[in-house]
Amino acid sequence: MKKVKLFGNNIPVSCDYCAHSQINNGAQFCTMNKVLKNGKCRKYEYNPIMRVPKRNNSLPKFKPEDFAL
Repeated sequence: MKKVKLFGNNIPVSCDYCAHSQINNGAQFCTMNKVLKNGKCRKYEYNPIMRVPKRNNSLPKFKPEDFAL
């Protein structure tokens, strides 16, 4: 049986979610001194704690007339 990860198995490789990534003085860098090559990093390790969730769209404003029968 294939193991399903927390947010799915199709998470794109991004330094924003990597366990080896750090932000120092507003600049992000890799603690393993690696660079993405062809969109892949050999030391990439997904860390769900570093993930920033997307904001939901706000609901449209309704008027009382919209709910009248």
